[in-house]
Amino acid sequence: MTYDLERWLDELAAREGSDLHLAAGNPPVFRLHGRLERMISEAAVLTPEVIAATIAGAVGEEALDRLRHTGELDAAFERKDGARLRINAYRQQGDFAVAIRLLPNRFFTLEELGLDTNLLRRICATHSGLVLVTGSTSSGKSTTIASLVNEINKTRPCHIHTIEDPIEYRHKSIQAFVTQREVGRDTASFAEALRRSMRQDPDVIVVGEMRDLETMTAALTLAETGHLTFATLHTSDAVQTVSRIISSYPSGRQAQVRVQLASTLQAAMSQKLVPWPGGGGRSLAAEILVATPNVRAMIREEKTHQLRTAMQTGGEHGMQTLNQSLLSLLLKRKIDRAMALEYSEDKTNLIEEMEHQNGRAPKRKGMQ
Repeated sequence: MTYDLERWLDELAAREGSDLHLAAGNPPVFRLHGRLERMISEAAVLTPEVIAATIAGAVGEEALDRLRHTGELDAAFERKDGARLRINAYRQQGDFAVAIRLLPNRFFTLEELGLDTNLLRRICATHSGLVLVTGSTSSGKSTTIASLVNEINKTRPCHIHTIEDPIEYRHKSIQAFVTQREVGRDTASFAEALRRSMRQDPDVIVVGEMRDLETMTAALTLAETGHLTFATLHTSDAVQTVSRIISSYPSGRQAQVRVQLASTLQAAMSQKLVPWPGGGGRSLAAEILVATPNVRAMIREEKTHQLRTAMQTGGEHGMQTLNQSLLSLLLKRKIDRAMALEYSEDKTNLIEEMEHQNGRAPKRKGMQ
């Protein structure tokens, strides 16, 4: 790596940031707790030559040549201290630009994730079915799945098989036997790797992302044939997640897919990371749908519009809506009213819930 990249990443880590952005004509830009901020100490703007040298220093000349040929590059690399980073390089306005994600150097415990711990333990003990973790980019999806996989690795003698693009968290076999394949290096595509995985004797399978119909179909089939399958989607809530999978199929296949999804789904968790007032960190807000018999019937019978009501009243099963999660964080003084409303998908309902809590959110006394 170049000296400048080392220095930029040092500063990113010191400021507890998540991403470094580089583009010609701009100084380095950090993402700090969800917000973008230009690197103040770097007065000069970057040149195309500096960015190309930075990419080559991080992932090698061969990867840079691939970027020149295709205009796209996804890879992961390690620093000397063992910290792992994910790099996405791309062409914009004729020059290269780069987004580098600093990956956490440890797994979170179930208690640290900020989700219902009892539900997470039930998921980790499950031997088949589909678990979906959804949300926008930088919502913590990979971290949640990696932490669940780590818990299974510590507690179950099983074969965990991951398919990722690129591999973000490296798992060392503990109780479980872990194998990890990287798309582009170890396999041609998610769909191809999923088809082959049936012959590799897995118990738990992690699909980095369900990007297309072929991958969705393979993931559903694996979940249906007795494998615990984790996958991600870029959807903003649990109801949309269910609808998105079903609507991805031609109309003639949707009835079959509803039945398949109803029988395999274990849980769908849609995540958002909400910044603390004044910066310094973020709290996880999550909408959680658990596949109870009632929920399975709603999916099977094309009554997905009733799923939100099921989440509102399904607290005993670990379910909650996003607004319920935001309100809980607000009452715990972890976020403020403005942030709760900014991240809510149903602001009118959230305001009503706030008013139900005497119409006033408690004053923030500091983070816990």
